[in-house]
Amino acid sequence: MAKVDLKQPVVQDIADNVKDAESVILVDYRGLTVAEDTELRKQLRDEGIVYKVYKNSMMKRAFEGTEFSGLDEYLEGPSAIAISKDDATAPARILSKFSKTAKALELKAGVVEGNVYDAAGVEKLAKIPSREELLGQLLGSLQAPVANLARVLNQIAEAGGPEACCPPEEEAKEAPEESADAPEAEAAPEETAEAPEEEPKAEE
Repeated sequence: MAKVDLKQPVVQDIADNVKDAESVILVDYRGLTVAEDTELRKQLRDEGIVYKVYKNSMMKRAFEGTEFSGLDEYLEGPSAIAISKDDATAPARILSKFSKTAKALELKAGVVEGNVYDAAGVEKLAKIPSREELLGQLLGSLQAPVANLARVLNQIAEAGGPEACCPPEEEAKEAPEESADAPEAEAAPEETAEAPEEEPKAEE
């Protein structure tokens, strides 16, 4: 079998994995201990992220003609890729956090939603909250007014109801009194009780 034929399944596997991917992060894994590598793979797998080690030449061939070809210049030395088809920033978050304790792990670059980022850019992406965190923040902001209203109503109920806050007697005291100086309404003119006298008729 020709050498090219042996490589084709690997190239196809890479192409299938990155197809429709939200993000692909490239890392240098040299120096990781077996325990660290096992833990890293577990964390990525738990988030539905594919993590594999491939030869640079195989990845270059698989990336040809795709948005991931921007990673070609970073394909030097041992390389592994983390691929996510759901959460665009999840690989960056997990790898960045893991690299803080596993110093041997080095972020190289990444393609997130069609944009190419260097290592510094990937670090910035890692600070973006996950979709679940953002939804949680949104839900919290929506629930806050409802929670405040419920707290106020509860305080009123504990105080004895709305009457306890503002008794009717106090409301009556606070009501403005009618001004004594207000002009009285003018009385309507009385109708004349006596009918007008008839003029004497002239004598004939």
